[in-house]
Amino acid sequence: MDLNQKAGVSASILLGTWEWPIHGLRHLPTTGTSGWYVWTGDLTDDDDFFHPWHLAHLIRLDAALPRLLDRPPGSRFLIAPGYEDVWHDESLLDL
Repeated sequence: MDLNQKAGVSASILLGTWEWPIHGLRHLPTTGTSGWYVWTGDLTDDDDFFHPWHLAHLIRLDAALPRLLDRPPGSRFLIAPGYEDVWHDESLLDL
């Protein structure tokens, strides 16, 4: 995992106002981006819902994130204290 790559991260995470669970999904990476989108709360299609943030900052939120963010494109996860669900979603590769 290249920690200099960026992910799309919800404003709640950036502002430190987030609550569990943390959701993540990974599309195919592009130049300078990891393909990851990570959020808390209800996902919306608002243009300003996701903001760029380096993976180096994101992995500090939870001890499971470095391992989860090292998963391949098409991966999804949902984590909370005492709970972890990880699966593959082929539809994420068709964008």
